[in-house]
Amino acid sequence: MRLVSAAVELCAEQGYDATTVPQIAERAGLTRATFFRHFPDKREVLFAGQAAHAELLAAGVAEAPADASPLAAVACGLGRLAGSFSPEQHGFGVTLATAVAASPELQERDAAKSAGLVVAVRDALAARGVADPGAHLAAELGVLAVKTGYAAWSRGDDDDPAALAAHLTSALADLHAASRALT
Repeated sequence: MRLVSAAVELCAEQGYDATTVPQIAERAGLTRATFFRHFPDKREVLFAGQAAHAELLAAGVAEAPADASPLAAVACGLGRLAGSFSPEQHGFGVTLATAVAASPELQERDAAKSAGLVVAVRDALAARGVADPGAHLAAELGVLAVKTGYAAWSRGDDDDPAALAAHLTSALADLHAASRALT
């Protein structure tokens, strides 16, 4: 977490492009070699934990009650994911969003990571017997709820992960309502 915190701080201070791996390592009180033992490049440090997020989302979907609708199962995944966040991660959101918006390189990485989350959720729904395109649509809505809910949480004052869970659930409900209004 020290490397992630250092990277986020430096990106906030001087921007992503001006931030270097040696600076991140120095700010974290570690060596450059230690950085590369944990991350292959400076992009990855800003997206740390995405594989774990995919696993948590999928596990939450799998653990949903057998009679849960696809979106209710996704909501269980969102709850499981929210429980893994710390108050420290609350402050990262705005800085990360700013860095991603300013960098085509980070936008590309963000899109790839989001696609990975969608696949994990879609596959977990498929394992529950949800057919496509429903499984894929529910997964896309869930990942969009993660993005919008996390953004709302990070802009707010409450750094409690329970507040994140509420934001994620609210975002999923809003997206579901918006999708029904499209007909």
